[in-house]
Amino acid sequence: MTIPPTLTARGAPALSGVVRAPGDKSMSHRALILGAMATGVTDIDGLLEGDDILATARAVGAFGAGVERLGEGRWRVTGHGGFRQPDAIIDCGNAGTGVRLLMGAAAGYPVNVTFDGDASLRKRPMKRVTGPLADMGARFDWLGEEDRLPLELSGGALKAIDYVQTVASAQIKSAILLAGLNADGVTTVTEPEPSRDHTERMLRAFGAEVGVLPAGRGWRVSLKGGQALAGTAVSIPGDPSSAAFPLAAALIVPGAAVTVENVMLNPLRTGLFETWREMGADLTVSNRRMAGGEEVGDVTARYSRLKGVVVPPERAASMIDEYPVLAATAAFAEGATVMRGIGEMRVKESDRIALMAAGLRACGVAVEEEPEGFTVTGGPVRGGATVATHGDHRIAMSHLVLGLAADQAVTVDEPGMIATSFPGFVELMRGLGADIASG
Repeated sequence: MTIPPTLTARGAPALSGVVRAPGDKSMSHRALILGAMATGVTDIDGLLEGDDILATARAVGAFGAGVERLGEGRWRVTGHGGFRQPDAIIDCGNAGTGVRLLMGAAAGYPVNVTFDGDASLRKRPMKRVTGPLADMGARFDWLGEEDRLPLELSGGALKAIDYVQTVASAQIKSAILLAGLNADGVTTVTEPEPSRDHTERMLRAFGAEVGVLPAGRGWRVSLKGGQALAGTAVSIPGDPSSAAFPLAAALIVPGAAVTVENVMLNPLRTGLFETWREMGADLTVSNRRMAGGEEVGDVTARYSRLKGVVVPPERAASMIDEYPVLAATAAFAEGATVMRGIGEMRVKESDRIALMAAGLRACGVAVEEEPEGFTVTGGPVRGGATVATHGDHRIAMSHLVLGLAADQAVTVDEPGMIATSFPGFVELMRGLGADIASG
């Protein structure tokens, strides 16, 4: 398939339709990794088949698990009770979650393995994970720049730690817990604010006992080492981070009404929906039900006259990946939308604060950038710009959504990266009536 060098979004008529979001990215990574650590068969339904997840699938296969695709979104992982020595470098592509969770899992086994990734992943910091894993007894050797991939991990006998996070991070928490499965003693992670809890939920589904107790405004999560996991069936609901894009388009295109089915409604993942409602969004949920241990529902968004709000900084952990698309919708709101306490955005696939600020300004939107956040003041959105995405899928999709309601077309470069999290994004949006085309 030929990937176009650019994609352009133009003002759309009223968008309408019912679509289904791709499988949740966070749960997809975890299902593959836990399935490989377990003994027996794990059947996964609804797996996201984006580039990041496929990289994790290849990685767990390299660590000795049987991995087979049975059909669209249907995968089977046959685990042999742990990771084995791989024959080659583990290349995680652009998958930041994948590499950090895989390092945590691999640290508990007697393997010597080199982890690497693409140019974007090589720029992302790794000490936030390697530090606590090293405290547990794993050894890391930097093969290039310190704190960056590639690195070599030597795993084996680990001891439990009591780790206190200064900033809530599900990736760090999950890496430590996965290592803790094979550590001597009880591993605990205390976080200042609750971060997404998919690892805790899924560990229980695989047969592990995980303790969760309140700790101030956050949680104290504990897990005893030596627990064996058993293969199970995992049903993965739609990713709220992906559902956000068609829903955002509906909120800002006059006359639009869009429903996204089967969206995960875990309260630690729905901060964006809460923020939109505070902005005056017409956002409703129907058909609430349970699937794969998570509440899911069908979310409908209709065109709304939005107003600016101050987003509580403590909400950041529940919507850290959604701030780019929130900023795009804030460009059409009346007044200022203030987003602070989100410095984590600067070390994602790109510096998302800087890139969103630059892209919005190029489209005529007033933006004030701060070290740990930014403020977007809404008004008429001129558009008419080509936005540099630095290969970041969320920057690309957010500006394409913006272009559907701007006065002039908006173009993004390097759109191939959209496939890392949302394969079929352009086709889905076109099916709703969006005008998104190559060039």
